[in-house]
Amino acid sequence: MAYRSHLLLLAVLLASFAVSAFSQHLNPYYLDVAINVGVNIILAVSLNLINGYTGQFSLGHAGFMAVGAYTSAAITMKLGPRLFSEPTALLFFPSLLAGGFMAALAGLAVGVPSLRLKGDYLAIVTLGFGEIIRVILNNTKALGGALGLPGIPAYANFFWTFGFAAVTIYVVTGLVNSTYGRCFLATHDDEVAAGAMGVNTTKFKIIAFVVGAFFAGIAGGLFGHFKQTINPTGFDFIRSIEIVVIVILGGMGNNLGVILAAILLTVLLEKLRDFGDYRMILYSFLIIVIMLLRPQGLFAWPLRHKEPAPKP
Repeated sequence: MAYRSHLLLLAVLLASFAVSAFSQHLNPYYLDVAINVGVNIILAVSLNLINGYTGQFSLGHAGFMAVGAYTSAAITMKLGPRLFSEPTALLFFPSLLAGGFMAALAGLAVGVPSLRLKGDYLAIVTLGFGEIIRVILNNTKALGGALGLPGIPAYANFFWTFGFAAVTIYVVTGLVNSTYGRCFLATHDDEVAAGAMGVNTTKFKIIAFVVGAFFAGIAGGLFGHFKQTINPTGFDFIRSIEIVVIVILGGMGNNLGVILAAILLTVLLEKLRDFGDYRMILYSFLIIVIMLLRPQGLFAWPLRHKEPAPKP
């Protein structure tokens, strides 16, 4: 099984590189939509580790994305010219990792004091964290303040985006399906019982939070280096809600369903642009209809089959 996963990851990386090599011949609009799909896949799969597999409810994923985006952009824009005489892509990969690690540290900072909370209380804390990050960025002149950071080098492409999307899926899936990762599922299914069996549930919730925040930071760095401009309003509460909606509609605890939902909702939002000011109204209405008709998620199906109960 692990051998098959390695081959699949390698195949996706090679396919992404091949598409990226010919991306200059693609329609820029379709390429933009594809990059948005890749970024949303990273965000949704990483949040699925927290909300779906570990059973928490985070509303601050856009905050981690913002930390990664600003850290990565600051390195390539401000540190790059000091180290090299001309713009270079050599710092792009290290800047993405730095953005991911800074987001992970932010996840640790918010996770340690708050993950002893549950349900609505945790959601409120993570929501507050995301808003604190946005307000700090909005008032930090060194990072552009409310105007944000324009002129970010366009280093992100199809290969980087979908390569990291594949790595995110590979890491989260491998982590959850490992022997060590079964503790995430135990924490989700029954935290009290898991604790009684010796599982440090707080530890695994923090690990899930840190790993999810790391990949959200990576997604933020990719987003900034493709759009070439970022501002605090792009990482607000609504952005976090969009990611949560993808996870819920895809089926919590189901990576394949979450990936399909990320593709569907990203494309759907683009198609609704033809309706102008009514776009978000129609989008919200469709989400309400889907949740009423399919509350378990559009692509939810049983992942673990139980043995039938013996007949008396």
